[in-house]
Amino acid sequence: MQAAAALRLARTPLRRSVRCLATTANPTAAHVASSSPASSSSKQSVIPISNVEAQWAKMSSEEKLTVHEQLEQLQLKDWKELSIDEKKAAYYVAFGPHGPRAPTSQPGDTLKIFLGTMALVGVAGAVFWALRVAAPSPPKTLTKEWEEASNERALEMKLNPITGISSEGYSGKGFVVHK
Repeated sequence: MQAAAALRLARTPLRRSVRCLATTANPTAAHVASSSPASSSSKQSVIPISNVEAQWAKMSSEEKLTVHEQLEQLQLKDWKELSIDEKKAAYYVAFGPHGPRAPTSQPGDTLKIFLGTMALVGVAGAVFWALRVAAPSPPKTLTKEWEEASNERALEMKLNPITGISSEGYSGKGFVVHK
């Protein structure tokens, strides 16, 4: 609230340089009235409503606020009376690609992102390969011969006689995990 009041106080001397909205279909409509009597005598640049999208990025914050307020006044009318340009301008100001809805990436950034991702995947693959090459050989306990010897030792010790390797009719692999 205080920020809005401070903004209103700060822009009162700027009333003479405020732009007005005008429709391209009916420039003499009643909603084109100036914002104050003092500004009606000064020259004002007119922004056609059909051109708000093109002008929005170049407008100052005071002009944007004025356009927003004038569009709010327009929207108080019956929506059936508003022209297509007025509806489009109201939609653009409310939901256009500006402010928090501005695109986060520029056109052409997709290729840069793709190439950067592929470079990182390539670096990760190179690091993985280098670690595999530089790593020591696997321990002897992971060989197929060791696993078969572990099966024989489990049978000798009658390990897990109810459901395991030493049980009657056991048909599993036991400790062997290699093919």
